[in-house]
Formats: sequence, structure tokens, C-alpha cells
Amino acid sequence: MSAAALPSHAPLAERLRPRHLGEVIGQQHLLGEGMALRLAFESGQPHSCILWGPPGVGKTTIARLMADAFDAQFLSISAVLGGVKDIREAVEKAELARTGLHPQRTIMFVDEVHRFNKSQQDAFLPHVESGLFTFIGATTENPSFEVNSALLSRAAVYVLQPLSEDDLKNIVLRAQAIQAVPPIEPQALGRLLAYADGDARRMLNTLETLSMAAKQQGIDPVTDEWLLRVLGERMRRYDKGGEQFYDTISALHKSVRGSDPDAALYWFVRMLDGGADPRYMARRLIRMASEDVGLADPRALRMALDASEVYERLGSPEGELTLAQCVIYLAMAPKSNAAYKAYNEARAFVKKDGTRPVPMHLRNAPTKLMKDLDYGKGYRYAHDEEDGFAAGERYLPEGMANPGFYRPVRRGLEIKIADKLEELRKKNLAAG
Repeated sequence: MSAAALPSHAPLAERLRPRHLGEVIGQQHLLGEGMALRLAFESGQPHSCILWGPPGVGKTTIARLMADAFDAQFLSISAVLGGVKDIREAVEKAELARTGLHPQRTIMFVDEVHRFNKSQQDAFLPHVESGLFTFIGATTENPSFEVNSALLSRAAVYVLQPLSEDDLKNIVLRAQAIQAVPPIEPQALGRLLAYADGDARRMLNTLETLSMAAKQQGIDPVTDEWLLRVLGERMRRYDKGGEQFYDTISALHKSVRGSDPDAALYWFVRMLDGGADPRYMARRLIRMASEDVGLADPRALRMALDASEVYERLGSPEGELTLAQCVIYLAMAPKSNAAYKAYNEARAFVKKDGTRPVPMHLRNAPTKLMKDLDYGKGYRYAHDEEDGFAAGERYLPEGMANPGFYRPVRRGLEIKIADKLEELRKKNLAAG
């Protein structure tokens, strides 16, 4: 049934749901001609897989289309609400479909599969192995950490991406083509796209709210002023794609760099209050730990990673406290951008420099021929040297002067690192 043929009171998301692959918006790196998932659809042989990506990017839609493509029974379980009982009932339905008068394959779709514990995930294994059903799991979390290795080894992993602004615009155009949404002025549309943040579900829900309000009030077209009035303060302040958003994250970063915990907390809370995704904030904190604290306090990076992990476990609003704690720690940590500068200098050097050969004594020699060619000859094993340091040994390409990329600052742990480097340089000089 086409979108236009569905009743007008049906949810907009259902009216716009793709009925075949050609209608899918986005994910062309998987569904385009010759791409992995497209080939899977065209093969005629379904296979178990994990669809990993953020909310609202088409995981459920792809699973449903796969069932349609293979004329399979589609069974869906939510790991948030379901349990072993639901798994047993689904297995029974799959067995009935396989042994009925008109045998049929089964697609077993498990949404938020990472929410199932180990024993619940294990319950699928024998049925995946026997071919009773094709397992499709959807997850917003890294399956390497959240899905049992046994189940993961039996499923291909496909990584889905947030929808681009062009993808989201196409959703709006499709909604307007069936006269479900009124015309929208460019500034209002830009704000909508920023608010959706790559999430088609959020976009569709917002469009549905808009269309109902616009119809009641006789609004045509939707203006930015009216949009802000209808959708409220949260959308007014959330402008992910705009100048204010980037100005605010810049203020947070500079406050951390400037060791002002109160200012850093202020900008951090301003961003959360304005609708910034806490996961985005966690990524920025990890970046700050590497760029501005660096080796002056290596614990800062671990703190940022831990804060990100704790947020994933607790969610909102509890998880934001850990992110705030990390903000304070980063602001008060000793600062060094020595590693950041060294990395950038090394990149610039390699980009303009030629491809220098690896010195013979540093090459690996796993075969007799390579040993005969003097691969690895003369290499000094540092662990066998006094103090674990082969004084005078060179590790750069022949003829290349020491570039001195890394210059530690006299703050935090880098004070000791600088002293150690100076000691090693003196030993190298003494060894000639």
C-alpha cells in the first residue's frame, strides 16, 4: 500500500515508511547499488546481522524490508520490555511457520538487543545455528561490548549513519508530496533539521505536531517565528547547526583550558539546557583531555572515558552528573598541549617529506631470506641494555635529523617526562 493510500489519520511515520528499498532515504553506503546490504537483499538468502546506529536512522525499517524481500514472517521483540518468555513464544511461532502447510521463513528482529543480558542473548543461539530463524538485532551501542561474542560471531555487523540534512529535507519533501505537511520557510526548515540531528523519527514526530497545529491555526507557510512559538523554548535555544551552538562549545573548551571550573560548569550546563546531546558533550570532553591536558595528567583521559561510559550506563538525567564531574577535573588539571602540537607537527612533516625507507636494523626478519638480506642486523634489544635503554641507537630514517616534535612543558607529570628525556639525550650524546 502506498503512503497516499493509507488513511490520513495514520501516524505520519507509518504513512512515510518505505515499502521497498528504492524508497529508503539515507544509508546508501549500505543500500546503494553494489553495496553490502543491497547485495544481501538481492541474493535471495537472508543472513543474521546486527544493525548498529543511532536512533531514527532506519534500523527497524531495514529489518521489515528484509522480511518483505524474502517473504518471511516478521517477529519483533523489544529487549527493553521483553524477556525469555517472549523469546520462547517467538520460537514457537517460527516453528509453526516452518512446519505449516505453506512453510515460511522467519525474521526475528530484536530491538535494543544490548539490553538483553547474556543468558537472554544465548537463548537465540541454538535457533540461529539450526536455521529456525534469521536473527536481526538493532542496537545504539557498540556491539563489540554489548553483544555476546558467540552471537556476534554468527551475525554480520552493519553500521548505520545519522541522516544528513539532505536526507532529512527529502523526508520533509515526501511528507509535503502527500500533503501531510504545509510549506515551510527556509529559516524554519533549517531549525527543524538542526533539531532533528540526523534522527528521522524525531523529524517525523515534529512534523506531525507542526502539521496538526498549522491546520488548526490556518498557518501556510510555516515561519520561523511561528515554529518557535509552537514548539517552545527548547527549540528556540537548541541550534546545533548554528553559530550560537559553536560559540558555546568554544566557550566551554576555553574555560576548561583556562582552568576556570565555574565558567566551565556554566557553559556545560548551558549546552545541556539548550538541548545538546550529552553523548556529544562526552566526546568533546575526551577531546579536551587529549588536546589541553595531555600527558601533564594522563588520568584526565581516563576520567573522560569513564564519564562517557557511566553516562551510557545511567542515561539522563543521572549520567550528566558524572560528565559535570569530569568538566571540573579537566578544568583543574595541569595543562599541556605538547602531545597535540607534536602530533600536528609530525603530520605536517610527513605530508611534505618523502617516503624514507625503514633502516635495515629496524626491519623485522621472520624468514631466512630476510635475515640473509641483513634485515634486523645490528638491532640492539633495549631490555638487554643497561637501564633498559640502548644509548646511541637511532630509530629515525637514515639522514633524517631529530625533528624534536615532542617538547614537554614544565607542568604536572610532564615535568618528570622532560627530565627523563633530558637524561636520555645526555646518554645518547655520551655514547657518540
